[in-house]
Amino acid sequence: MTAKKRLSGKTALITGGSSGIGQAIAVRFAEEGANVAIAYRSSKEGAEKTAAAVNEACQREGTDACRGMIVQADVADESQVVRMFQEVLEAFGRLDIVVNNAGIQIQKPSHELDAADFDKVMGVNLRGAFLCSREALRHFRSRPGGGVILNDSSVHQIIPKPGYLGYSASKGGLGNLTRTLALEYAAEGIRVNAVAPGAIVTPMNQAWIDDPEARAAVESHIPMGRAGKPEEMAAVFAFLASDDASYITGQTIYADGGLTCFADFQDDWATGG
Repeated sequence: MTAKKRLSGKTALITGGSSGIGQAIAVRFAEEGANVAIAYRSSKEGAEKTAAAVNEACQREGTDACRGMIVQADVADESQVVRMFQEVLEAFGRLDIVVNNAGIQIQKPSHELDAADFDKVMGVNLRGAFLCSREALRHFRSRPGGGVILNDSSVHQIIPKPGYLGYSASKGGLGNLTRTLALEYAAEGIRVNAVAPGAIVTPMNQAWIDDPEARAAVESHIPMGRAGKPEEMAAVFAFLASDDASYITGQTIYADGGLTCFADFQDDWATGG
């Protein structure tokens, strides 16, 4: 049981909440006392499972006011994003936290990448974050109290990912979107931060998770020697969403087991400048 319910009385909207990190964030936020709206694009079944887990967490924590709901939207579609926010506000009355977690990736050599596939990835990962952030800002500014926007980025915000150009470009853009919005709205009590996971055990990474040799290769690049868990990412999001992080804005927290510390340099093979 979470000792301190840091999000009691708050309401959060989490995109891409039907599985993986989004699902873990939703459950952790409920454990912290928040109402949670779980947004999904196509996996209604997954979103319903997340909502059920949220409601179970609320009951387990003895938080009667906490509950979950699901809402369908393609975050790359402006009209659907506007409708999604309307539905959540009608259900809960207000929003305090928006988590831009929805994300996709398409693997293809860059010289073979279709513009449509590049646009598709950018549409979900970057345009979607912009649209949801814009609607969040409009709501936050319409009433007192500020608000929190959290973006689910990636270590590939700064580490190139050959063969995944759209993904890398979208996450790099998400980093500057985070900093720009944080600077623009800091004086209004609105905080904007990002979490950049490393290699995490989620459905998106199922290919290497289920292959012992491939998993060992992935984990060999991580100084801590293992892939991360969705729940470990959710803990970072919960901290940034709470008043414990009240003086933090415009930052990207790399939750990656040390991946961005350049694991190859654990061995002293380069002693010169």
